[in-house]
Amino acid sequence: MTTLYGNYHSRASRALWLLEEIKLPFKLTHVVQAVRLADPLAPDAPLNTRSAEFRKLSPMGAIPVLEDDGLILAESLAINLHLARKSGGPLAPANERELALMEQWALFAATWIENDTLALTLLYRRGEQDSEAGRQEIARLTGKLARPLAALEAHLEGHSHMVGGRFTVADINTAEILRYGMAYPQLLDAYPRLARWLELCHARAGFRDMWRKFEAEPV
Repeated sequence: MTTLYGNYHSRASRALWLLEEIKLPFKLTHVVQAVRLADPLAPDAPLNTRSAEFRKLSPMGAIPVLEDDGLILAESLAINLHLARKSGGPLAPANERELALMEQWALFAATWIENDTLALTLLYRRGEQDSEAGRQEIARLTGKLARPLAALEAHLEGHSHMVGGRFTVADINTAEILRYGMAYPQLLDAYPRLARWLELCHARAGFRDMWRKFEAEPV
């Protein structure tokens, strides 16, 4: 049995989107972020990222975690690459070349984009976007993102997708990292190819099915 630990309002959304796409049967064990709880270590606290039971699976206390036939993975991008390879089909790498490119783009998005797009989401979540400090921080973050976003825009000039000329796990991994930055509506105004690619990713039935569950899940 494939078990995913996490919730829709976390990096688990990446794996949950992929699971919708590949139709792999799985169990979702709900784990909440400890910061959402007044006392995550209380005896009656729900399973959370500081629970001793969960920390046995994730020493860093982070979600998601995948348990798959005895294999335990605790990094969302690695989880998706594993599930895609296991399931095969068009979302998986067709050969070692494609696997190498998928790994490259996963690392690129995680190292060059994710911290700053996540910071944009958190800034908006705190309601700071209209303050002078918030506007300055948005300018700083979007300035840092200009270089990697331009690189993606250039890549999409000659490619319809991230890898292989088709929708793959590489598109899911990159799109979900970019989605954090969409809290700032103008983020992709200067990158029309990237904006169109993201729009097409989000038009897929797999994403829409995941997103309906995302919106229905209590925060």
